[in-house]
Amino acid sequence: MMFLRTTKIQRHVSTECQSSAGYSRFAMTILTTSLLITGCTVGPDYKVPDTQLPKAFHASPTTESFSDLTHWWKTFDDPMLDELVDQALEANLDMQLAQARIREARSRLLASGATLKPTVDVSGTDSLNRSSESASGVAGSSKNLMQSGFDASWEIDIFGGNRRSIEAATANYQSTIEDSRSTLVSLLAEVATNYIQLRGYQYELNIIKANVESQKDTLSIQKTKFDAGIATDLTVAQTEALVQTTSAQMPTLEGQIKQAIHRISVLLNREPAALMDQLITDKPIPLGPPTIPAGVPAEILRRRPDIRAAERRLAAATAQIGVQTAELYPKFTLNGTIGLSSTQLSNFVDSRSLFYSLGPGVSWRAFDGGRIKADIQTAQAQRDQAAIIYQQSLLTAMKEVENALVFYDRQQVRRDMLAKSVSANERAMESSKNLNDAGLVDFLNVLTAQRSLNDAQSALARSQTAVSTDLVYLYKVLGGGWEIPNTDIQLMTAK
Repeated sequence: MMFLRTTKIQRHVSTECQSSAGYSRFAMTILTTSLLITGCTVGPDYKVPDTQLPKAFHASPTTESFSDLTHWWKTFDDPMLDELVDQALEANLDMQLAQARIREARSRLLASGATLKPTVDVSGTDSLNRSSESASGVAGSSKNLMQSGFDASWEIDIFGGNRRSIEAATANYQSTIEDSRSTLVSLLAEVATNYIQLRGYQYELNIIKANVESQKDTLSIQKTKFDAGIATDLTVAQTEALVQTTSAQMPTLEGQIKQAIHRISVLLNREPAALMDQLITDKPIPLGPPTIPAGVPAEILRRRPDIRAAERRLAAATAQIGVQTAELYPKFTLNGTIGLSSTQLSNFVDSRSLFYSLGPGVSWRAFDGGRIKADIQTAQAQRDQAAIIYQQSLLTAMKEVENALVFYDRQQVRRDMLAKSVSANERAMESSKNLNDAGLVDFLNVLTAQRSLNDAQSALARSQTAVSTDLVYLYKVLGGGWEIPNTDIQLMTAK
């Protein structure tokens, strides 16, 4: 690095006013000239990418927009879900971590903004000095020296390197906010998904329990017939096998119920079993609206915080090119010192003890161009990567919405088909019993009908759960919930 230093204005007690005034005018001329050209900012100016998006989603041709995705979970009309979401927003650890990251990014932004302001240091010394007799050839003497003063320095951002740095820090701060909003969107979806799965497991368990009781009644009847000699041991064994096979599904569901409660508790920053008493009692699976308008693809740019975060990182990477480019040019500073210096305490605070210096300075990495150019090329490559990531985030968002629309629609079709299957199996079950009682079919037909009905009922319960969780996923990929008012993130970013 090459350092150049312009004429420095110094004044001690013996400095004449006329000379000092001349130097001051010189320094002010340099400063004024620098300020006049401060508007120059090197590096590319950022422009939001012009993205071409389709006019409508393929899976949802309508361009009608959903009226409000802010509190989407309320469409399930489940007070317990509402309460859990409110608690998660208050206590979730991921949200607390996101808020800490916002505070960190804001501090970095404030530190970056300080580069445009002068820096001032305060110093003071009181030292005892003795000259060397061997070095000076005269008798050594000691004296006390007291000094106190202010040192100030101001870098004049002529080529805009500091302004580009602030621009990058601002964009990074904004991307951190969007990351936090992505965390919020994911949290809402996790709470709702786990809650719906919990109710789905409970619903399926109730179906299994009811079927086991029905099968036990059938087993009791078959044992009575066997004792009377009108049923075989084979029918008793087959019925008992069906009871045990159906019962074997219960431990798995009971475990899934507890695991779902554990997950919900942790999302609320509670110990895993904290909500067991509150949630163990079964309630219906929450049901949402049959359809929701997805709106136009361009709205994803506004809704999805992950896309906005990628766009802000692209802006930061673009500004960073200017930061590195500014290193090719000299840096100009205005430096000043003022203070008091005396060997006697009695006249320390005296006009004759005053000293000051004022002068512009310049530093330039004149022989470091190869490294600077490499840094610029690195920044350009990072900008290109950020642009690609932004494009990828758009395509991923489009894919996720299209898939979610398909999943939700097809799962509803499947649920309706399974409902018809359950109805048909119920009729088959009733008919097989009547025909067996009449001696027209053997008991194996009854057992087969029971098994088919059990399977259809369980499949319907799982499908109904999937319909609701698919709707949650659709709300999530549409970016629902990021703009919830009065959350910590919204309050922090409003300051």
